[in-house]
Amino acid sequence: MDFRRRFWIVSAALAVAGCAVPLAAPPPSAGAPAVQTNSLGMRFVRIPAGEFLMGSDEPAATLARDFPQLPPERFALLGDEGPVHKVRITHALWMGQHEVTVGQFRRFLERSGYVPESIADGTGGYGWRVDYDPAKTARGDAFEGRDPRYAWNNPGFAQGDDHPVVNVTWNDAQALAAWLSRTEGRRYRLPTEAEWEYACRAGSRTRYSTGNDPASLRGSANVFDQSTAAYWPRWKAMALPADDGFAFTAPVGSGAPNAWGLYDMHGNAWEWVADWYGEDYYARSPVDDPQGPADGSVRVRRGGSWHTWPFYARASYRNWNAPDTRYTLVGIRLVREDGP
Repeated sequence: MDFRRRFWIVSAALAVAGCAVPLAAPPPSAGAPAVQTNSLGMRFVRIPAGEFLMGSDEPAATLARDFPQLPPERFALLGDEGPVHKVRITHALWMGQHEVTVGQFRRFLERSGYVPESIADGTGGYGWRVDYDPAKTARGDAFEGRDPRYAWNNPGFAQGDDHPVVNVTWNDAQALAAWLSRTEGRRYRLPTEAEWEYACRAGSRTRYSTGNDPASLRGSANVFDQSTAAYWPRWKAMALPADDGFAFTAPVGSGAPNAWGLYDMHGNAWEWVADWYGEDYYARSPVDDPQGPADGSVRVRRGGSWHTWPFYARASYRNWNAPDTRYTLVGIRLVREDGP
């Protein structure tokens, strides 16, 4: 299968149809969000049912104008973000307020006996090369792997227990959700792609929940900024013109939350979602609670990471990996289904 992204223009008829029905995304609460904490110390925010417009149909010319640092061909590869279509999330759910942390994942392993894939298959994960010198290496990757030296507890850079766990596979996320479901008697799972974007947007219709300008991410998103660019000087032009003090991952919740009380929906770690990836899925997606294609070869990840250029941290941007991928940029956010 060719997963290369092809740009195509959404027809006026589809755009009108997608906007004809009034949306019912709930407004942000005037008070603090309802929060529950589980047995691993994960905090979950109640996300109400509602409707929203999913995806993006921004013309390539508009994106090229607003992101002049990127080569023009980049904007011809975003066809899978459209057509913009109405989605109805029919049931309230509890979304992880934060990405799963290193400490929470460690407690899961200790209590369950589960062995992460990077260790179980003996091939390891990916890691930051501590000997990488951008001044001496004009080309080449600062990450290396798969290598048994690297795993969830060693991505090659220092992390505390309050940082998002990375180097975890989609299958690891499934194991975590299944164990929590068994031990707590409540169903845990990865969010669907639609649930994820609904929660990320939190009632907004802009590129980011903070607005259209990448500069609006300051103070709320750990993306590729001046701290990180110090390690990749040749990409400095792509960096957010801000410095959050974190060259790699940051403690979860270091910035401001979105309107629904969720942190790090943009940046810090890419987040696995439940869906198989389908380039043309939006054109046939059902309105109510879309679950993604019935099958596929790669799973979707959303949100961007500490190493992501702001353009790719947009709420509508889609990316993917094989379910057994373990990488220094990819982590987990869980959903707990509604209940007492």
